[in-house]
Amino acid sequence: MTEERYKQASVGMWIGIGVNVVLTLIKAAAGIMAQSKALLADAVHSASDVVGSIAVLIGLRTAKLPPDEDHPYGHGKAEPIAAIVLSVLLMVAGLEVGITTVKVFLEGVEGPPKSLALIVIVLSIVVKEIMFQYKYRLGQRLSSQALIASAWEHRSDVYSSIAAFVGIGGAMAGAYFGVPGMYYLDPIAGLLVAVLIIRMGYRIMMDAAHRTMDHVLHQEDAKDLLDTVQRIKGVISIDDLRAREHGHYVIVDVKISVNPKISIFEGHEIAKTVKQTLMKRFIHVSDVFVHVNPYDPGYPYKNEGLEHDDLPTLLH
Repeated sequence: MTEERYKQASVGMWIGIGVNVVLTLIKAAAGIMAQSKALLADAVHSASDVVGSIAVLIGLRTAKLPPDEDHPYGHGKAEPIAAIVLSVLLMVAGLEVGITTVKVFLEGVEGPPKSLALIVIVLSIVVKEIMFQYKYRLGQRLSSQALIASAWEHRSDVYSSIAAFVGIGGAMAGAYFGVPGMYYLDPIAGLLVAVLIIRMGYRIMMDAAHRTMDHVLHQEDAKDLLDTVQRIKGVISIDDLRAREHGHYVIVDVKISVNPKISIFEGHEIAKTVKQTLMKRFIHVSDVFVHVNPYDPGYPYKNEGLEHDDLPTLLH
């Protein structure tokens, strides 16, 4: 991870932490004053976001460390690992909320929450959606899985806040229409929030776990890489190109054919140009390994009219 990429991702994470801390305090205080179990559950969700964001920051800091003897390809996988930690914390928080809500059912509900709970929930929905849009787009631009996972935390908070809104509003409507049974809509919403928290945590964990394992990009995803290499002066053909994801970035292995009559120096310069071009044009490409082959006009098929002297080089 480059220093600039780390700074941008860190700013996004710190903004998210600040927003979550404020929302957690507001929702917890309002939940206690308004006697809303759904709002308290939503406050726990926001609190889990704070803990998860700190874990992501640790992952981002680790990911920007340079390669070393034990990690020759860098520390990029620290980000999806941090996302896995975040998702586990999220599922634990959801389970805790669910247990607390079940206890409320057993103890009984005496009345609906106060209108303050409804106001705070609406504020939470608006703020969380804004934060989701900001962090998701930033994560896409920086190719940061951990930042994208953190963005989905805000979106999951939107869903949980909507569920809490319905529960709180329904319980208040029960008081207005004189239907005490509707008071239970508030804790029911709290239970639904718990389920949403666990479900979102599981989805993030599975996606992050997939990214911790190297896998080759599909042909359509590597097409831009192929086209770029083919246009580089001195490259006659591409014998093979494999691009594999390694954490948040991509490592490219490419075999190219060049004029067999050029010097070793020229072949080296062509290979260096291929590497520099790919890494400069594609921000997610962290390293390129280039193998240079002498071009054989008879393989895989014969080119009758092409002589070695007519083949391009880097110098002419």
